Amino acid sequence: MNKSTGQSFKNSILFIVPFLVGSVLPIITLPIFTRVITIEDYGVYALTIVYGVFVSGIANFGLTIGYERNFFIFLGDKQKTAALLFSTLLFVICTTIILGLLTFLFKEELAKLIIGSDKYGTLLVWAFLASSITSLKVYFLIYFKNSENAKSFVWYSIDENLLNVMFSLFFVVYLKSGILGLLLGQLIAGLLIFILLVYKFIRMLPFAFSVALLKDSLILSLPLTSRIFFGIIGTQFDKYMIGLLNTVGGVGVYNLGQKIANVVFTFMTAIQNVYSPQVYKRMFEMDDQNGGKSIGQYLTPFIYISIAGGVFVSLFSEEIIFILTPISYHSATNVVSILALLYGTYFFGKQPQLIYAKKTGITSILTITGILLNVVINVPFIKNWGFIGAAYGTLLAGMISGGLSFWISQKYYFIKWETLKLIVIYSSFFIFTFSTIFLRDFGIDYQLRLLLKIVFAFLYAGIGVWLGYISRNSLSDLRGILNSSSQSA
Repeated sequence: MNKSTGQSFKNSILFIVPFLVGSVLPIITLPIFTRVITIEDYGVYALTIVYGVFVSGIANFGLTIGYERNFFIFLGDKQKTAALLFSTLLFVICTTIILGLLTFLFKEELAKLIIGSDKYGTLLVWAFLASSITSLKVYFLIYFKNSENAKSFVWYSIDENLLNVMFSLFFVVYLKSGILGLLLGQLIAGLLIFILLVYKFIRMLPFAFSVALLKDSLILSLPLTSRIFFGIIGTQFDKYMIGLLNTVGGVGVYNLGQKIANVVFTFMTAIQNVYSPQVYKRMFEMDDQNGGKSIGQYLTPFIYISIAGGVFVSLFSEEIIFILTPISYHSATNVVSILALLYGTYFFGKQPQLIYAKKTGITSILTITGILLNVVINVPFIKNWGFIGAAYGTLLAGMISGGLSFWISQKYYFIKWETLKLIVIYSSFFIFTFSTIFLRDFGIDYQLRLLLKIVFAFLYAGIGVWLGYISRNSLSDLRGILNSSSQSA
């Protein structure tokens, strides 16, 4: 493992350790929330979040991607870096206010369309506000990430998660406010952190506004608006279809399974925050041939680490569900395993090949294609098999659209992947997961299944040893990092 990768591994640990607090904490609180909130109410909550994420995503006009790319152009120029950040942020705040007013004016009609009853209109407004605050905070976190300031990035994220859980528990458990408490907890936590970040950045950077820089970002980002628009539909429409074609309770079970499986995606995103600055630097600083080869070799260890999270969640989904939730939610077990597989394949879609090549229009076409596949496949799957059908349909559609996206991205910026290593990593992931699903569905004795899952986990660790990613030296580095982290805390 080269020096650059080794240093990035150390940074990954700094991301992963706080991630265990910030991302797993909401999962740990599930035993409380799932015993207070019914499956049907949880389904309503999921559908309000679908709306909040959808509209707040539109309000950003794809600028998160445009801002991240252009950040590296002005790296080292404090005045232009500040102007890029504040101009982007003010524009998004204005669009958010406009869409917020429209949401408030038409909340009953929107609630009837999305959830099936106009009595949930106020919940839609709160969901939009909570999602919008979270999306605004992202620009500050991108600044920390691209500056390779892992400590600030991670701890501001953790603080919001901790506050979110604290406020949500207070509202839901003590005040008995139901799913409204979940939304208020997210909103208040996000607002407090956003205010702190605004104060920090105003003191840290000179306030500046540039129409030219904003215009340049919008030119790059506007083609991505349709991608954001359709992308959110693609990731959230499965829940809407379950509510439409099945039941709101089915939405609740599916959403719970998706929430637990999403730990895999969040884990991969935490890893991405480590390697993405290096990927961009190699794209900009090296010629395409050497850069593509360097990036492929650089990313393989991160793929192994990312899939390790997916292997754990998919293998032990049954134990996670049974420990954390009452029996009414236990049917979400297979949903967790299936969606963990899907999120594991998202690693390649996280690479900025088309963004680097300024082919943002193609991303929108690919996203629309993915949505059409998702709808065409999911409608019959949900009609015949309910929320389990949605999980399998989403996996199938995601793999087809992901393969198409991978093929096209490689044409515009070729990354020379280490194919044999990737085949070993992903084939083991899929074989282990489907083996445990089939054994569970066929009613094989639990003790035998548990033993087999433990064997699978050790086999995946053995692959890491064979590839050279798990060794005595790497474990020593891990202990040193953990010790230094605890001392600094």
